[in-house]
Amino acid sequence: MLVTTKGRYAMRLMIYVSCFPDRKVALREVAENEGISLKYLEQLARDMVTAGLLKSVRGHGGGYFLARPADEISAGDILRAVEGTTIPVACAALEKDGPKCPREDKCSTIEFWAGLDNVIEQYVDNVSLANLSA
Repeated sequence: MLVTTKGRYAMRLMIYVSCFPDRKVALREVAENEGISLKYLEQLARDMVTAGLLKSVRGHGGGYFLARPADEISAGDILRAVEGTTIPVACAALEKDGPKCPREDKCSTIEFWAGLDNVIEQYVDNVSLANLSA
């Protein structure tokens, strides 16, 4: 899987927010400390809220905080929220909800890609936000 800038920045946003469990974190603060555009962070934060990983409070004194404890949020949750998938190749046979691949029964590489997909999924799902912010 190729993790895009979106995935990398989403990880940095979530790690930063997880470092302050006792307060709401303003995106402006994250932008200044992480060197990420405020506009970009707004898009990422919206994706994190939609995925149920962040909650937000608007207005004066508002900001973002984790929707669940850091040890209950995996790197996989974060990456899937912005990347859509962790599948390493564009392969219909690996898509769980996609159309069936017409070559699936004849494909000589499907087992390799499925194995790599399993390794990636196991890794990203077993690294928690708490592990990353420690």
